[in-house]
Amino acid sequence: MRAILALATILVLLGVSAAGALYGLMAYAKKDGPLQTEKLVLIESGTGVRAMATQLKNEGVIGEPYAFMAVVKLSGSGQSLKAGEYLFPAHISLNAAIDKIEKGDVYIRKVTVAEGLTSHDVAAIINAADAMTGQVAAPPEGSVMPDTYTYSRNDDRAKMLARMQTAMTNALDALWEKRAPNLPFTTKEQALALASVVEKETGIGAERARIAGVFVNRLRAGMRLQSDPTVIYAITKGQSKIERVLYAHLETDSPYNTYKYAGIPPGPICNPGVAAIEAVLNPETNDYLYFVADGTGGHVFARTMQEHEANVAKWRAVQKNR
Repeated sequence: MRAILALATILVLLGVSAAGALYGLMAYAKKDGPLQTEKLVLIESGTGVRAMATQLKNEGVIGEPYAFMAVVKLSGSGQSLKAGEYLFPAHISLNAAIDKIEKGDVYIRKVTVAEGLTSHDVAAIINAADAMTGQVAAPPEGSVMPDTYTYSRNDDRAKMLARMQTAMTNALDALWEKRAPNLPFTTKEQALALASVVEKETGIGAERARIAGVFVNRLRAGMRLQSDPTVIYAITKGQSKIERVLYAHLETDSPYNTYKYAGIPPGPICNPGVAAIEAVLNPETNDYLYFVADGTGGHVFARTMQEHEANVAKWRAVQKNR
């Protein structure tokens, strides 16, 4: 009320009527504000209207604090103004600024975890995310659901990680209920581990179910999966990169090395996305037992070793030409 009285007193001294003063205030509140470029402003919890007006003045968002307080009082929005981080565009009007704060239209930050990242990489992404608090260690491999997550300034990184892990648990539970019958594995943990191998084998959506079908066929036939990404994980534990698997790498003695050990690896080798999990739980029905890169980013599939060896020879020719 003091803001309105102060403003009214100034206007009366200038010979402006009450009605004119109100009209002038409303017109002023609609005009472009003084802000020259967009700006992020954090309004802390517990900030009162007067302090908020002063802060916005100091940040260059508004020109006249008394006008801000008067409009807030007249509109009755004083109790509705919400704390948070706001992105104010250049020349935002007083009315628009108040409306943004009243609606709680806070600035939304985002952090993205791509499919196929290891938990070591996930922790690095979360820890590098701007304007969060705390730090996290690498979570168990395969426990995080790849996606884009929103957050606000000062959110806790540990809580963000927990959200990602809850999303994976919920997704895996829901997809498991829709699995095909007679799969050659019996637990959600095995499904997740196999999905992580599929995720690492291809980034082409149309291939996931087919590659899953190949692995299912090999498991049923008692064949080893012989997946290069599992060899890489056996060596690096997801903490570094190997660009090319050499014959010497295939001798790595680790249960994750599916060239030496039969069955599904003892755990995931990355964090697979929903599509890879769906592919493993509902694989394509086919009679392929082999696949190899085709030189275009995809794979070529084979039913017999003879066909596969011919495909491998073509792939090696492509590599040689490169």
